[in-house]
Amino acid sequence: MTSSDLDDFNLELGTSSELAMAAALALMMFAVALSLKPENFKFIRHTPKPYGAGVIAQLIGLPLLTLIICFIVTPHPSLALGMILIACCPGGNSSNLLALLGRANIALSVSLTATSSVLAAFLTPISILFWSSLYPPTRDLLTQINIDIAAFLLQTLIILALPLCLGMALVHIAPKLASKLQKPLAMISALGLLAIIIGACIKFAPLFFALGTGVFILVIVHNGLAFLLGYFAGVISGADKFSRRALTFEVGIQNSGLGIVILLTQLGDSSAVGGAGAIAGLWGTWHLIVGSGLVALFRWRDKSSNAI
Repeated sequence: MTSSDLDDFNLELGTSSELAMAAALALMMFAVALSLKPENFKFIRHTPKPYGAGVIAQLIGLPLLTLIICFIVTPHPSLALGMILIACCPGGNSSNLLALLGRANIALSVSLTATSSVLAAFLTPISILFWSSLYPPTRDLLTQINIDIAAFLLQTLIILALPLCLGMALVHIAPKLASKLQKPLAMISALGLLAIIIGACIKFAPLFFALGTGVFILVIVHNGLAFLLGYFAGVISGADKFSRRALTFEVGIQNSGLGIVILLTQLGDSSAVGGAGAIAGLWGTWHLIVGSGLVALFRWRDKSSNAI
């Protein structure tokens, strides 16, 4: 696929689908808030270095690393936008499951996921605009598509921050009701988002494959470096083996679903962002493949150590 074809790759799904995605995402953030507990943040006090290293790696390290990759590789502007978009998203909830299966520090993993989810409600749209502005091609792209920055920030904050605040308020006012609602609402929102995203992937699958191997390689390299960043954040902070594993999963597993929703609901009716959709969609599959491979590697190493 040529650069002009990539520019013409429009991700518009229609108003009804975009509204459904926004509603499902808001419901998911509400459910996330209902699950937040004080113990999710205990690592701030007990073991601050690994926890702090994980937060910094997610909020600053991965976007900065992504920016460096963009300057070195100089990908197509819409591909670079997709990379920055993913890097600015919080850690994915699947990282907690992978941490459990990979015998990592599950408490640290949950703490980092909870922290990044809370901060993402307020920082993700700002981070996307900030880091995109530092790379000239993506800055020019956002100017080209004439994005309304104020509207983008306001709409994204409403979708992410408002339901999070309402959920936290419900936990404070009626904790028993919040506990009862959390699991069913989380399941409904997750299934709703999954159905819409799968539908979008099926619809645009031929276009994804037409992009060629270069995009796949870009995703593989970007995601691989994200996992390595998490691991080295653990090494630098002096974390033990199990905490290093948790940091590896937390930084390498990003909430690509959130990135896809933001892209489709905020930028999907604009031209010249097709590459961003391809990056987000491919990342969502690839990071789980690599994460599963790391689970197998970690369990094999544990088994080998026990056998000695």
